[in-house]
Amino acid sequence: MTTKAAPIRRLLIATLTAGLSFGVPALVRAEPLNCVQFVQRVSPVSLHGDAYKWWDNADGQYGRGTQPQPGSVMVFAKTRRLPHGHVAVVQQQLDDRTLLIDHANWSRFSGHRGTVEHAVRVVDVSSNNDWSAVRVWYHSLGNVGDTVYKLRGFVYPKTPPRPRQHRH
Repeated sequence: MTTKAAPIRRLLIATLTAGLSFGVPALVRAEPLNCVQFVQRVSPVSLHGDAYKWWDNADGQYGRGTQPQPGSVMVFAKTRRLPHGHVAVVQQQLDDRTLLIDHANWSRFSGHRGTVEHAVRVVDVSSNNDWSAVRVWYHSLGNVGDTVYKLRGFVYPKTPPRPRQHRH
């Protein structure tokens, strides 16, 4: 390094140090997450394995159903397009056919997957309004896509009531 570059280098280091001291975020790409890792971090539902297996794995441990509830885990079916399924956390139900979810590893950002997305719109397109088929907002389209995804259902964070045991 030449002596002419030394003052510039010192200025850059001082600017970076001051920025970090005052809470300015550093330019670091976050570690990518898959959908299961994200849901495990933010949901009280404690399941493991591929996303599509969460529906069966929840049996007996958590309540399951076909109607979304805030905080429930939406479980997508295994398909050719989703060979591991997909899971997301329901944030809010806007109307009978529209939800907002939080999930990871869906849209591409700058050509990469693994990004966490919040308040993503999901639309129920099932013929019986039973949340068995949905379309999901996709970042690069700026809208819900044309692809219809099958759902297994919703896993509710509270454990189901245990059967009463009779004393003899």
